[in-house]
Amino acid sequence: QVQLVESGGGLVQAGGSLRLSCAVSRSIFSIYAMGWYRQAPGKQRELVAAMTSGSSTNYADSVKGRFTISRDNAKNTVYLQMNSLKSEDTAVYYCNARVVNINVESDYWGQGTQVTVSS
Repeated sequence: QVQLVESGGGLVQAGGSLRLSCAVSRSIFSIYAMGWYRQAPGKQRELVAAMTSGSSTNYADSVKGRFTISRDNAKNTVYLQMNSLKSEDTAVYYCNARVVNINVESDYWGQGTQVTVSS
C-alpha cells in the first residue's frame, strides 16, 4: 500500500504560480512512476506530468514550458511547480503513484487538492 497526501493548492490570479507537494508514505526511489493528474468539472481526469524512477518526464502539451515535475527522494516527496497559470488550469489535482511488482501494475491516488485560477 502507498498513501499519498497532496498539499499546496489554492486560489491564485492568472499569471501567478503555485507549487504542489505530494508526500508519499514509502520510499519513492523504486516506485515505477510518479505523476500529477487533474480533473476539471465535467471533464475526464487527465495526465498533467509524470516522472519515472529513471527521471524521464512527460508533460501534457497544455502545460509544457509552464509546469515542472520534480522529486526529492530523501523526503519521499514529489512536486509540481506551476507557473504562468491560466484559468483553464483550474481543477482538482491528484498525485499518482504507479507501482510495478512482478509485472503487475498498481495505481495509488491521493485525495486531491483544488487549484483555482482567477482571470
